[in-house]
Amino acid sequence: MRIIKEAFLVQAGKLHPKTISYLEAWRRIVRAAEWGSLAEVRRTYPSTDAVRVKSGRQVLVFNVCGNDFRLVVAAHFNRQIIYTLLLMTHAEYSKDTWKDRL
Repeated sequence: MRIIKEAFLVQAGKLHPKTISYLEAWRRIVRAAEWGSLAEVRRTYPSTDAVRVKSGRQVLVFNVCGNDFRLVVAAHFNRQIIYTLLLMTHAEYSKDTWKDRL
């Protein structure tokens, strides 16, 4: 998979240093992956969820650092591309207001 906006992950790690090692590992794994569906993503990351946002599109949500943070991405399996969108704390995620921005 090709990751779009990898710089976002670096910046997110600077804002939330606890996530740095997870995000680096996630990048390595995703770059090597050839996922074709959510089911295939879940073979690697079982807790990944698909969530519908305000635009009507579906995004994938990864649990980061146990359950402390959420990484939200848009996956285009047909093109083998993942767009990084948001990294937020569990508390920010739980408010559900983030869905209105996507």
